[in-house]
Amino acid sequence: MKRKDYGVLIALAVLAACSNKETTGIVKTKADEGRSAVEWKGSAPTHFHEGAFKVSGNLHTNGKGSITGGDFTIPIASISNFDLTNEAEREQLLTHLKSPDFFNMVVYPDAKFHITKVEEYKDASSSANTMITGDFTMIGQTHSIRIPAVIKTINDSISAEGSFTLNRLQWGMNSFNDPEQGLYILPDVDITLKLYFRKPGL
Repeated sequence: MKRKDYGVLIALAVLAACSNKETTGIVKTKADEGRSAVEWKGSAPTHFHEGAFKVSGNLHTNGKGSITGGDFTIPIASISNFDLTNEAEREQLLTHLKSPDFFNMVVYPDAKFHITKVEEYKDASSSANTMITGDFTMIGQTHSIRIPAVIKTINDSISAEGSFTLNRLQWGMNSFNDPEQGLYILPDVDITLKLYFRKPGL
């Protein structure tokens, strides 16, 4: 009986070691918040505005450096504007975007993105090499989105850049959606990701 028990203990130890190996094989690379941004461009028939959000979070890679997942937070309070030069006009726009007409920041202070799938991507019309699929949560609603991205790994850093359109109506951002009214804003918002990551300790 003692020999059998000893054998069982060895088997359990081996399984535990394998399990630990798999767990520690995942590397989390933290977003460089000073360089990373989610840029946006919202348009009306006669004009547009553009700006950016800050982003924080981690990209997960395996032992071979391939991306396996990630979780990101976009604080709505970090929204900025690029095109307006008048400070009062810029502040008026940003305050309006944070209001219940748009992001409703008081109730929903953050947007979030959770990666669910990462695939190799090839398209002759695009420079993207990776298709990232994930759940995007905004204004209390979550929907899946697909982002074609250019992923580059150089030494211990990773960059991810990509562009796509987001239909604001899908997340319930329905204000100024009537073409017959004085202010009509197009449903699609152009999004550009510029994300940079470094391994922990660098």
